[in-house]
Amino acid sequence: MYPCGFFGSHSHECRCTSTQIQRYRNKISGPLLDRIDLHLEVNPLSQQELMNKANGESSESIRERVEKARALQYQRFGESRTNASLNAKELQELCELDSGSRALLEQAISSLDLSARAYDRILRVSRTIADLEASETNQAQHIAEAIQYRTLDRKL
Repeated sequence: MYPCGFFGSHSHECRCTSTQIQRYRNKISGPLLDRIDLHLEVNPLSQQELMNKANGESSESIRERVEKARALQYQRFGESRTNASLNAKELQELCELDSGSRALLEQAISSLDLSARAYDRILRVSRTIADLEASETNQAQHIAEAIQYRTLDRKL
């Protein structure tokens, strides 16, 4: 039996057991999952949310922020490299952590049982988040946000 499709939904009740959900999630191997930088759960919009026009950030504004972050990375590494292409040594040099960030990351590694690859992915994503904010350093809030994007690493 396959999961009902409503796990995490706010509008429908999930009828699956935790064993069914875990079996379904296990179809994606850990090593493959480790190679995916961002894990996001996206719930369907309610009818009201769908029908209302939200005044969010415009695509143009987002594009400008991304282009500025890319420019920072090109300055740092040259035209052909971004944070995604950093090897482990470069990542450690670029993403020095203060004591608060280090403690937060240690707690996440312990509680989520993260692999070394997931650790590197979190650092890369947090560095990109910092670049999007034009921050010179990785800060605890960047690490925390990057950890949030590892939802599939969480235990049920």
